[in-house]
Amino acid sequence: MSDAISASEASEALGPLGWVVDGDAVRARFRTGSFTAGVELIEAIAELAEEANHHPDVDLRFPSVTVHLSSHDIGGISRRDVLLGQQITAAARELDIEVERED
Repeated sequence: MSDAISASEASEALGPLGWVVDGDAVRARFRTGSFTAGVELIEAIAELAEEANHHPDVDLRFPSVTVHLSSHDIGGISRRDVLLGQQITAAARELDIEVERED
């Protein structure tokens, strides 16, 4: 059984946290404020990704980190993406890093 979910389901679950649906993925940009804080966030993301055996695309730029989550095995968004997105957001908050909300 596939754990695929619709874009609207993903938006409902992650939208309140600042994530947006971006094609067949969900995306969030975290305003780190510094390169060092960005590296700390990426280290936290790496731990979570390894635990979940689900690996996002991560882009480190000064002063932000952008994360794309997609389940390549199903060609879209899955419940795994939602769970990892929630965990990444929680890890960022522990580091006092917030999602940069898009309007």
